[in-house]
Amino acid sequence: MSGNNELKNKNDSGLQDWELVCSLNKKRELVFGSDERLSNAIRRGADLRIYTEFRHSEHIDRTSKNPELVQEVSDFRITYLMENQWVAGIMNLRQPVALMGEGFGPRPSMSFFMYNQNGLQSIARPHLDGAPIQAEPDFSLNDDPNSHYFDWWDGETNAPSHNFVYDFETYQFMVHDVWKEVFSHEDDGTVISGSVEDLARECASGRDVKVAIRGLCSDLLASSDQNMEHEVFVHVGSNYFYTEQKLFWGGTQPVVRVKPSIPIRYESKNWDFGWLLVRTDGHVARWLVDPYTLKFKKSQTRHAIRWFIR
Repeated sequence: MSGNNELKNKNDSGLQDWELVCSLNKKRELVFGSDERLSNAIRRGADLRIYTEFRHSEHIDRTSKNPELVQEVSDFRITYLMENQWVAGIMNLRQPVALMGEGFGPRPSMSFFMYNQNGLQSIARPHLDGAPIQAEPDFSLNDDPNSHYFDWWDGETNAPSHNFVYDFETYQFMVHDVWKEVFSHEDDGTVISGSVEDLARECASGRDVKVAIRGLCSDLLASSDQNMEHEVFVHVGSNYFYTEQKLFWGGTQPVVRVKPSIPIRYESKNWDFGWLLVRTDGHVARWLVDPYTLKFKKSQTRHAIRWFIR
């Protein structure tokens, strides 16, 4: 394992650093830390990054003679906590890249990579130019002992997805556990803890805001499915406090919603993405994108929300 075995809690400047809480080997066996350390940190609002290693000639270009080891660190801005114990992260801002090539992929699309805590990987790829594709799964990749493709969904549409595992040399789950929960409420706005004034005061001082939204993806479940408790964590980029009404609003970064399950998987029509405007009375305004048509639709729901600052 070429990466740091465990990051220091403080860096040289005295700032809180990233901490390695669990690590898997190439067989996705736990070799350091614990799932509990990971889920406890995510429950506290911690940010998630995952460090992996691979060989260029094995993962990027199988025709290449370059066996160089590549170290990858990816930012998973959307995190899921399922049943208060299972963690998954999604890259919500990534475009496909072509390393050692032209820099980016042939078509503009989002690369919503998702990693579960057990190393199961998935990708959903809505193409932003809206042109239909006739993609077929390249199951020949399964000839590579490092690649394991399990399924392929909607290859003939604008938004293909699939679930797979690539056997990275190591998987290191790192967290930035510096967020503080300052306010929480039920879906009707009933206060559970903290105060909206504390949230507004901290935000006004320049601190970042993050929310954990309970049950955000429940409407993606079929009527025959058993509801699964889950929280979705997302950063809030713009904030507004009505000083007389004592009402706080927050506009989120793009959110990727997936049908709740353990582990979480992409399947046909079980996911979407978009933006949220959340409020401290439980009201959530949604502007969601149908990934197959790229059409936007507005809707409103109510959710219990926990509010964090850093």
